[in-house]
Amino acid sequence: MRTAAADVPVRHPIGDRLPAIYAENDFTQRFTAALDEVIAPLFAVLDSFADYLDPALAAPDFLDWLCTWVAVESDEAWSAQQRRDMVGAAVATHRRRGTAPGIGGQLELLTGGQVEITDSGGCVVRAEHGGPLPGTDLGEVRVLVRVADPSAVDVAAVRAAVTESVPVHLRVTVEVVGGPAAEHTHGSGS
Repeated sequence: MRTAAADVPVRHPIGDRLPAIYAENDFTQRFTAALDEVIAPLFAVLDSFADYLDPALAAPDFLDWLCTWVAVESDEAWSAQQRRDMVGAAVATHRRRGTAPGIGGQLELLTGGQVEITDSGGCVVRAEHGGPLPGTDLGEVRVLVRVADPSAVDVAAVRAAVTESVPVHLRVTVEVVGGPAAEHTHGSGS
């Protein structure tokens, strides 16, 4: 195995794959060695392409691109580890999207705290189209996040994450408190 000028290993030298008549020619070997130096970095990238797609191994600047691939809205305030966690959990998060367990799991990744979600629940089915909805409850989703340091949590980002995941007619209330972690629950209702 030869090494290119840039110290990128040449794993498959072209000169070694040539027929015997060319393999013994000094000019041909020098010419293909020059091609190896150019192509070796390309092979190195292709050989490690799976690592680029693994959120645990991907370069931090590549994580934002991975976020777009799995439809995760990335926030500049998120740490690289939070982005890695969100991309890694994207399939499970999308599968449970809009449910109390799904929202709770997403918020636990974002905040590192324990999350309690309470929603007003309910569903209305009508045989005819139009008209007012029965009842007076407009619906509400209440989120309580328990963390060691409440000032470290961006309440607006938590509210935005919840608002994005619930139907638009629901009110969203978010409270971030300190203290001991509550029992691990994602609420009642949905």
